[in-house]
Amino acid sequence: MTDTTLDARGLNCPLPVLKANRALRGMPEGARLRVLATDRASIADFQVFCRETGHALVAFTDQNGIYAFTIKRRAESPNSSPAERS
Repeated sequence: MTDTTLDARGLNCPLPVLKANRALRGMPEGARLRVLATDRASIADFQVFCRETGHALVAFTDQNGIYAFTIKRRAESPNSSPAERS
């Protein structure tokens, strides 16, 4: 399965996380989303986002102020309601 890349460079908080959340909703379980961002706040934002939603932050790099996050889409629990899915 190939990674999908979301380019959120130049966007400020909370837009990188909001765009990533929207992208993840349309992806199958276990798929990976690679997000590129330049907002320093995105480092903490993605850590909190993954912890709260159950998605896995599997990689993070910082290359000259371009932050790359690789997020693995969580598996849906059979008992989760549509409102709980993100």
